[in-house]
Amino acid sequence: MTELPGTYESYWMETGTGPAYPALEGETEVDVAVVGAGVAGICAAWELARAGRRVALVEADRVAAGVTGYTTAKLSAQHGPLYAKLRGSLGAEGARRYARSQQEAVDHVGRVAAELGIDCELERVPAHVYAESADAVDRLREEAEAAREAGLAASFVRETGLPFPVAGAVRVEDQAQFHPRKYLLGLVADLVARGGAVYERTRIVSLHEGEPCRLTAEDGAVVVARDVVVATHYPVFDRALLFSRLEPHRELVVAAVLPAARDPRGMYLTPERNTRSVRTAPYGGDERLLVVTGEKFRPGEGGPGGVGERYERLAAWTLEHFPDARITHRWAAQDNASTDGVPFVGRFHPGSRHVYVATGFGGWGMSNGVMAGRLLGDLITGGESPWASLYDPRRLHAHEVPSLLKAQGAVLKHFAGDRLRPSHADDVAEIAPGTGALVRVGGRRCAVYRDEDGGTHAVSARCTHLGCLVRFNDAERAWECPCHGSRFAVDGSVLQGPAVHPLEPRTLPDEGPSGKEGSV
Repeated sequence: MTELPGTYESYWMETGTGPAYPALEGETEVDVAVVGAGVAGICAAWELARAGRRVALVEADRVAAGVTGYTTAKLSAQHGPLYAKLRGSLGAEGARRYARSQQEAVDHVGRVAAELGIDCELERVPAHVYAESADAVDRLREEAEAAREAGLAASFVRETGLPFPVAGAVRVEDQAQFHPRKYLLGLVADLVARGGAVYERTRIVSLHEGEPCRLTAEDGAVVVARDVVVATHYPVFDRALLFSRLEPHRELVVAAVLPAARDPRGMYLTPERNTRSVRTAPYGGDERLLVVTGEKFRPGEGGPGGVGERYERLAAWTLEHFPDARITHRWAAQDNASTDGVPFVGRFHPGSRHVYVATGFGGWGMSNGVMAGRLLGDLITGGESPWASLYDPRRLHAHEVPSLLKAQGAVLKHFAGDRLRPSHADDVAEIAPGTGALVRVGGRRCAVYRDEDGGTHAVSARCTHLGCLVRFNDAERAWECPCHGSRFAVDGSVLQGPAVHPLEPRTLPDEGPSGKEGSV
């Protein structure tokens, strides 16, 4: 793998700093406990605190530092070529409710930022879904008509601000882009000012549903609450079996400094070339920050050339189309899509009375996260929402079945098929520094990483969620589960759920003079 351009860090993480919050200790009692401090969890906690509820926001890592800290941060009701599909599957009224809920979320951010005085670099710009292929023009025209019928200010156009020609595009007016961490950290500060409690470095590992509910952290600390919101990106509790209706995917991001005169002035997306998404952000002086996303893949399925090769393709596309750009940052985003294309927001499962969930945002976490926060606030406080039934996690539509079977087929392929494959390396000695592979040791598959100094770090290759075998991500140096998207550091610690427990450590036999004995 060649040296990749840019610092491996999210620009939002680097430029949006906030205070640290303590870990949970002992037992705390509140009205509502929100598990997960990403965009959905923070927005739900803030809405509930504003409604007068005593709220505890609990995060396994740092506030707004997980999936939310690595987003593209488009704040839009235009979610790619979606509305023609929604009109076909949910009917015209279902598509209208979806569009209205998303556009109101976009507008809500503007109102709240102004109300709280949050400088989050909010810019109102048009959003486009475009195609370079003439074969896609008829579909784009249909999408523009469906989006307009759903209530969005949509039109079909042939000219855009991109520095290359397109065959056509759907343009939707009055969308937005912003700095997600600056906005969300502002909400957290106001949450605390309203009496809310925030706990970081606290991983919740068990939930007892009752009256009240009890949440237990890995160190034994407890939160007692009447109501619980599970906003952990991929639900960390499986009782609703939502893992069977969610498909995880990762996308890569490169950010580059661009002369302001080259700003395409808008947000752009094409599903072509395995997705290419473009937006800009303020950078200072006569420059803008260009943010390009693409190369979608399922975690653990980086492809023959690995994730590093995907980064190279995305960087090459960026510099080909924006030759004045200078790549400064790169990172990766992850999200889950529901099998019917609509998020799950509402009561966790059919028997649930006091536990709620928000997940399945399909790559559009900003508007969906804000929408989810408002919807959950209404549900928990007894308010009415015109789109509660649209997002209800307990729904199951007939048109969802083919996608559900396809998603579960992919999981079964990995769960069973990966066990029939030979190990990725015959011997630990074959693993080069800075890389990882699965090796059979003492009859068991181990996930083994060799660091730059030659030391080996071995953990169980079985994901602690449901037991699928993990795979190594060469660019991010992490173990990933291809079944449900859990991610682990090379020492086995959890980076991303639904897993809540680390990979078990393994001890390797002495490798001899060419290596070191390794254990974690």
